Amino acid sequence: MAQVSMAALPALKDTFLQLKARMDKAVEDFRKEMAAQRTGRASVHMLDAVHVEAYGSQMPLNQVANVSAPEPQLITVQPWDVSLIGAVEKAIRTADLGLNPMNDGKLIRVPVPALTEDRRKEMVKHLNKVLEDHRTAVRNIRRDGNDAIKKAMKDKKITEDEERGSLDQMQKLTDDEIKKMDEMAKAKEKEIMQV
Repeated sequence: MAQVSMAALPALKDTFLQLKARMDKAVEDFRKEMAAQRTGRASVHMLDAVHVEAYGSQMPLNQVANVSAPEPQLITVQPWDVSLIGAVEKAIRTADLGLNPMNDGKLIRVPVPALTEDRRKEMVKHLNKVLEDHRTAVRNIRRDGNDAIKKAMKDKKITEDEERGSLDQMQKLTDDEIKKMDEMAKAKEKEIMQV
């Protein structure tokens, strides 16, 4: 008998689409978190987590300034409103990124120091912790999916064969999403450890 796709079963179609979207969101969140991870090279994404006190509220740095990486070891930040230069510099300094910004009144230069071997290993350890957190999130989504499939079977909305096929498909989807994250993590680890 040919395997029936979960998306083709009316009783599970919406559930499948929701679960797939949640898994994709978890993978995308992991991708963003990896982009913000510091390597030996300057990247504008290193400052994504920085929020600046501006106009009476906390705003993301990229909404109050132009951030660029003109050189491999330097990030420049140019606030659109020059009166915010002090607040931007303070926000970068207090963001616990290990960066020491310098401003000349118009532009903030943020040199990116080379990473030590210990710091690189620490970052890889952090990367693996983040990876495991996201793997767990994907597995939790799989558990929700399996519960929904079993409930549909119990409510007699699907047959036993459809249940078995759907559970297999749910496992394959989970394995694929985790494999994507593992590959991204491996590439990032190589990038971090590269001197």
